[in-house]
This record gives sequence, C-alpha cells and structure tokens, in this order.
Amino acid sequence: MAEEAEGRGDLPPTPGSEQQAPHFLQDVIFHGKFKLLKALTPQESSLCQHGLFFLDGQRRVDYVLSYPSKKPSSGRSGRPATHLLTENAVARSLRRGPQSRERHIPQHQGQRAKEPSGVDVELGCPAETLNGHEDQKILRREEFEGKLRDMGLELEKDEETKISGVSFVKIHAPWNILCREAELMKLKMPTKKVYEVKQLRGVVEKISSLVSKVVEPLHPQVEEHQPKNIKHLSHTFSREKQHLFDLSDKDYFFDSKTRSSIVFEILKRTKCKAKYSMGITSLLGHGVYTAAYPLHDGDINEENAVPNDRKLLYEEWANYGVFYKYQPIGLVRKYFGEKIGLYFAWLGLYTQMLIPASLVGVIVFLYGCATVNDNIPSMEICNTMNNITMCPLCDRVCSYWELSSACATARASHLFDNPATVFFSIFMALWAAMFMEHWKRRQMRLNYEWDLTGFEDEEEALKDHPRAEYELRVMQKSTSKDQKAQHKIKKLTCQDRLPAYMTNLVMMLLMIGVTFAIVFGVILYRISTKAALYMSANPVTRSNAQLTVKTTAAIINLVVILILDEVYGAVARWLTVLEVPKTDKSFEERLIFKTFILKFVNAFTPIIYIAFFRGRLVGRPGSYLYVFESYRMEECAHGGCLMELCIQLSITMLGKQLIQNNLFEIGVPKLKKLIRYIRSKQGAFQEEERQKKLQRYETDHFLEPFAGLTPEYMEMIIQFGFVTLFVASFPLAPLFALLNNIIEIRLDAKKFVTELRRPVAARAKDIGIWYNLLRGVANVAVIINAFVISFTSDFIPRMVYQYMYSPDGSMHGFVNNTLSYFNVSHFQQGKEPMDPLYLGHPVQMCRYKDYRDPPWSTTPYEISKEFWAVLAVRLAFVIVFQNVVMLMSDIVDWLIPDIPKDISLQIHKEKILLVDLFLKEEQGKAGNLERRSCVEGKENWSSSNNNKHSSSTAAQPRSGLHTNSTNSL
Repeated sequence: MAEEAEGRGDLPPTPGSEQQAPHFLQDVIFHGKFKLLKALTPQESSLCQHGLFFLDGQRRVDYVLSYPSKKPSSGRSGRPATHLLTENAVARSLRRGPQSRERHIPQHQGQRAKEPSGVDVELGCPAETLNGHEDQKILRREEFEGKLRDMGLELEKDEETKISGVSFVKIHAPWNILCREAELMKLKMPTKKVYEVKQLRGVVEKISSLVSKVVEPLHPQVEEHQPKNIKHLSHTFSREKQHLFDLSDKDYFFDSKTRSSIVFEILKRTKCKAKYSMGITSLLGHGVYTAAYPLHDGDINEENAVPNDRKLLYEEWANYGVFYKYQPIGLVRKYFGEKIGLYFAWLGLYTQMLIPASLVGVIVFLYGCATVNDNIPSMEICNTMNNITMCPLCDRVCSYWELSSACATARASHLFDNPATVFFSIFMALWAAMFMEHWKRRQMRLNYEWDLTGFEDEEEALKDHPRAEYELRVMQKSTSKDQKAQHKIKKLTCQDRLPAYMTNLVMMLLMIGVTFAIVFGVILYRISTKAALYMSANPVTRSNAQLTVKTTAAIINLVVILILDEVYGAVARWLTVLEVPKTDKSFEERLIFKTFILKFVNAFTPIIYIAFFRGRLVGRPGSYLYVFESYRMEECAHGGCLMELCIQLSITMLGKQLIQNNLFEIGVPKLKKLIRYIRSKQGAFQEEERQKKLQRYETDHFLEPFAGLTPEYMEMIIQFGFVTLFVASFPLAPLFALLNNIIEIRLDAKKFVTELRRPVAARAKDIGIWYNLLRGVANVAVIINAFVISFTSDFIPRMVYQYMYSPDGSMHGFVNNTLSYFNVSHFQQGKEPMDPLYLGHPVQMCRYKDYRDPPWSTTPYEISKEFWAVLAVRLAFVIVFQNVVMLMSDIVDWLIPDIPKDISLQIHKEKILLVDLFLKEEQGKAGNLERRSCVEGKENWSSSNNNKHSSSTAAQPRSGLHTNSTNSL
C-alpha cells in the first residue's frame, strides 16, 4: 500500500528504499514505477563522467541552469552519499504528482527546515539564515521547475558540485517534446527524398574544376567543404508527416544546437504564478538563477578526447596556424547556428574583397613614392633659392619662417595627394558596390544550402512574440490603480513611451555634444601646446613642434575615443531598455542604431574637423579669428591638411584595431574568467587538475557569457567607414584593414570556441540592419571622398592653375600663385612677433596661403577672383563626381543579379519536387482509402451473403416439418 500511495504522490517515499540498487545500475522513476536501465557502456560512462549526459548515461544534457547555493562545497564525498533518486528533481516531482506539487512545496520545505541539525537538507544552509528574499527565490525556482516538468522536460539536479556556492539543474528534452516544439517552431528538417544538384557544364565546368584544384590546399579538412552532388529535400517538420523524414536514428535527428534552441524557447515562454515572472529572462534578471546556457560538445585540449565538432573547429578554424585557409562556414553554422554562421561568412567575404582593394591602394601609394621627385610644387617648396618668407604661425612667440623648411611635409603629402588618389576614390566606390552585390549573392547561396528559403514567411508569427520586459510593463500597467476599472491592456501606446522617447532624444544630443566638446578641448590643447613649444629655448623642440603637437593630439583623440566607445555602448543599451521594445528584433535594431550613431560620431568627428574645418576658419594676418579672445585658430601647414588628416586617420584606425579589437578581446575575457575562478575559490587547483575534476557544465560555468554579435559587427562597420570614407587621404587603409581582419577572424573564432559559453543557436536568413548601415556608409563615402578631393587636397587648385592661369600650361609657378602678400606693419597691436628680424634682416612683407588681393591693390586683403573660380570648380567637381560614381554603382547593381542563376534553378527544382512528393503522398492516401473501401465492401457483401445463406438453411427444416405435418394430417 505504501508503494501504491507513493506512486500516486499521496505519501513521501519510504526512507532508505531508494538505496537498494547496485552502483553500476541506474534506476529512474517514471510515474511512480521503477524502470531498470541497462548497464552503461564504457563510452557512455565516459560521456556521463564529462557531464554531457544525465547520470543514467543515456539522456543528453540539452541545457543547464545554475543557481546560488549557500552550502559549503566539500567535494562529492563531503557528506554521506545519496542515491540519484533522492537528489533527482524529476523523481521527486513525479513522486509528488503534478497536482500535489504546488501545495506540497511549502509544507515540504517547512518539514525539511526542521531537521534536528538545524540545516536544510536540500539547500545545505542553516534554516535561521534563510531570509524572506531567499525563500522567495527558492519557491520561484521550485515552481518554475515544476512548470518545466509539466511541459514535458526532464530535470536532474546536481547540488554536490566542485564550485562553491553554485548548484546546477540539467535539462533534457525527450523525443516527443522535440517533435512538438519543432512543429511549433516550424523547423525545416531533411526528408528521405534526395535529388541530384545540377552541375556546371562545358567550359565553365572545366574552369571551375581547375580553380578547385588550385585552391584545394586552402580548404579546411572538414566534411562540409567536400563537394556534394546530392541534397536532401527539406520540409517543415510535422508529427503527422514523420514518415517523410529519416528517423532511423532519433538520437541524432535533432543535433545539439537544435535541441538547445528548442529548450530555450520553452524556457522563455514558461511563466510562473509569481508576480511579474515572465520566463527564464525574468528569473535571471531577479537572481533566481545565475546563468542559463547550453553545453559545449566536449574538450578541445585533451589528446584522448572523444572527437566532436568543437575540437574540429578548434583545430581547423580557431587556430592562427590556418589563417591562410577558408573558414569551415558549414561547420560553424552546424555548431553555433545560422546567425553566427552568417556573421563569419560576411566577415570572410569582406576580408577576401579587401585583397584587391589593398593591392590597388599599395599601387597608388607606390605611384606617389615614384613621382615625388617629379612633382613640381614640391620641388618649388624645397627650392631654397626662392627665398619665400612666411608669416608667423602663432602670435608673439612665433617668428617668421622659410617656406623651404616645409619641404619634408610637402613631399610626404604628395604620397597621398596625387592624381592617382582620384582614381582610387572612384575604384573604392565601385568596390563597395561590388562588395554589396557579392554578399547578396553569397547570402542567397547560403540560404539555399542551409534550407532558409521561405524562412521569413514561416517565422513572421514567431518574430512577433513579445519580450518578457514588454509583457512585464503591460502587466504593471494593467494592474495599476487607474486601470482596474477599465478593460485589460494588451499593448503600450506612444503616450506610455513618450517619456522614454524624450529621454532618448535629450541623451543622444547630450552625448553628441560631449563628443564635440572633447574635440574642441583637443583643439585648445594643440593651440596652447604649439605656442608653448615655440617658446622653448631648444631649437630642436621648436623645429619639431608641429609634428609633436599633431602626434600627441592624435593619441589623445584615440584614448578618448576608446573610453567613450565603452560609455556610449552602455548608454545606448540603457536608452533602449527605457523604450521597452516589444520584440527581440525591435530591441536589437534600436540598440544597434543608437550605438552606431554614437560610436560613428565619436570615431569620425576629429577626422571630419581636420578634413573640412581646420585651416578654413582662421582669418588672415592682421585679422585672425580667436577663441576666448586669446587662442588663435590653428591653420594647416603649407602642404595642406591632408597630411595631418592621414596622421589622425592612421593612428585612430590602427589604435582601435590593435587595442580595442584585439587586446580587449583577448584580455578582457581571460581576466573575467580569472576573476570567476578566484571568486569560486578554485584558484588553489592547478589548471590540469581542475579540468580533470570539473564536469562539462561546471567548466562552461566559468566561461564568459555570450553578449551578442553587436560588438563584432560594430567594430567591422566602423572599420568599413575608415576604409571607404576617407580613402582618398589614406590609400593604405584597406591594407591595414586586411591585416587586422586576418587576425580578427581567428581571434573571434578562438573566442567563440574557447572563451565564451556556447550561444543559443538563432536562425536568420540575412545580417539584418547591418546591411542597411553598410549601404548607408558606402553612399556617404562617395560624398565625403568628393569633398576630400575638392576641398582638402590641392587637386582642384592645381588643375585650375594649370588650365586657366599657367602661362605655359605647366605647374611652374603654382606655389607662388597660391600665396598672398601681407605688410607686416598691418599687424594688430600686441600680435606682432617679438623678433621683427629674420636671418638678421628686417621683414617688410610675408606670405600666407590664401587667395587674397595684395596690400597695394585698391581692395587690399579682399578675396580675389581666383578664389571664386577655384570654389566654383570645386563644387562642380563634387556634383559631377557624386553623380558619376552613383550612376556607375547603380550599373554594377543592375548588371549583377542578386540570386545566382544556378541557385534560382535549384530552388525552383526543390519546389517542384516538394509538390510531387505531396501529390504522391495524397495519391497514396487516396489509393489506400479506395483499397480499404473495397475491402470493407467485400467484407460487407460476404457477410450479407453469409447471413442470407444461414437464414435459408435455418428456414428449410421448418418448411419440411410443416410438409410432414400436413401430410400426416
């Protein structure tokens, strides 16, 4: 009777009754009955010891939840051994029964808290130390886990862990639950039907075969890169059509990433009765659970480790020794999901496309190096015989200087300011358009290979599923005092979000203002530092003042950019949380947009100032523009601001890539991992001993949580801006980006494989809003490069002089044409240089770079006609350049189809085969129904005949009897 009551959940289990089984057999309770499982094989025992399976060695761990436990961790032998059935949450739940679980939890916990030792047996902490907050967390955990069991998941607790203060709940999804959720999530799975993929024919086939043989050593040694001539026809999974799918091996029909994503969907939508509890996201936010994550497949460092996808990725992908090979994108998608697979596919294609851009950029740079000695303006500047005396660069402390002293700057400027840079700007605009088109084709090919065609239509309903925070806000509004008498509220209105929108607007403007203020502060630093260095008695310091100020200011800008990037990322997330977006997709897009705006302004504001504003708000000698009435606005060197723009751009770009993208990505995860080890009091163990003792879920607990792909995409988008926006001033930018990305791919790969917890696989058919941002940056790049060529470089003034003002059609006399005269007696009082002599001779006239009339003209120091001619040509060039390049980009977009022809044919073929498959199935069903009806008809006919025959034979004796009786009468 006791066993019967225990099976019903009316009575607790008999003490000691669960410790009868031998240690090599595992007993699991199903609905109150013991089910004896088979003894574990050596391989199952190995997997079980590594924590990838339940203790029975057969049920795979699909997801893990961790929660704080105050009991002291003394190892697995720290207290008397307890059988699995005592600790197994599944067994306890099934013994209690679903109906008695909720009413039994408080009583059960109250009874356990009254143990003689005063220690809670389940929690392992003194009963008197449990405050109301911790009790509430325990109740919410028990309730949530009960809901998970009601949903069909199987749970197993591990409270005797090697990690002090942390316990784990292992979750397994049975086959029927996987089928149910796969149907709800509309997962596409391969069917039994296979078809031959159409191969190339003729000359194209021979060329493709030759190319494949050449690049064969560049492919990783994984099965995904082997050519496949056949492909399984995929269809949305349905339990009614299971006969269409190959279910010969149900354990591996759903791979590990699919199983974990299914469990995560259940965790997200499972709600508790507790107030404002909206699934695992809410529980993690309130500290009920500390972490939730799927497990990695296995170890990567052990030589005798079981072969797994993680180890293969580590060897063939997350390894600097294979930097020259292609990425195993198929295996990355298989292990991490489509969303991460698309990111690395995009990054790989972007890196490949940087190769031709780098080659052309290097050629342009070498052309500048080869022609520097033939550049007439540079030769005129360096010619000491011209004896051109320039006006002071600052008030009082600066003296007159010789134009020939700017020879080095002028020669260096020619490396980046030559006719080839115009061609390179046009080339990079077309390169960006081709990159976009190439990615759309690559993306479509991946959609076909990964069975994502039609994904958007199938997922439309699932994408609208509201976030937990949104539902929480709606519930809070519905239960407010003002709304009790009204109908139930189902959504948030614009009026509800108006305070958040206003906060967003004000904070965004404030952050942009902070960026402008810091740039202005760096300007003041340059002005004051330059004046201080010119006051130095050391001639070396005075001669190198310009270079010192430029370099140190660029470094200061870099440090500020790195700091503000982190601040702006946190501010953007906070502002997005205030808006309470309804769906995860909306939240991600709003966060990305805010982060991009702030980081883009932060990175490019100093560069835009140097390119378009520095040297143009100066004034002229005798009438300079001052800031705070004491700081004279800085002007460009005679070689132009292009050289300073190049210095600022190179330091910012290289610094961000080296420090932020590489050192931070390597150092920060390792530092956080070290802190977790120290906090968990595991630092005393050696690394080898720790890895041997810890289970898989314990080892993954120390890894850094996956924070999304936004930081990865963001740094690449900003780099794309450096490559395209100011490429006219820095042709080597694609080369530096290429070198960085070769390291970045392997660095990100190693981070995902070894430093991060395994992300939940997310399906996606494209890169989302990032493509729109790339397209926007590419379009803005055309305009900015047009203005850089027109207004920052001397390309337009040289062309105007050569074809309009040069007496012989050459560049001779160009430098003298761009310099205006100033009478030193016209200096303002107190602004003239302290030393009126230059080289021992008094100076009467000095020169400055501008188009103004000389002091002896009728309109002294007024803007000359040449200035307006140059300005008109500059504006005309911007308009022509922009429209021509945009037109060429549109032609490239039109010529290259978005979908490759072979992929389009294969998709069409799949649709036809799928229709045929269903027609055959319907015909088969109709034939079965017809045969069944025929059989039933025959059975009915035969049964009716049998009835007639039996009735006739039964009537015959009666008639005979009647005849006999008649005759007898």
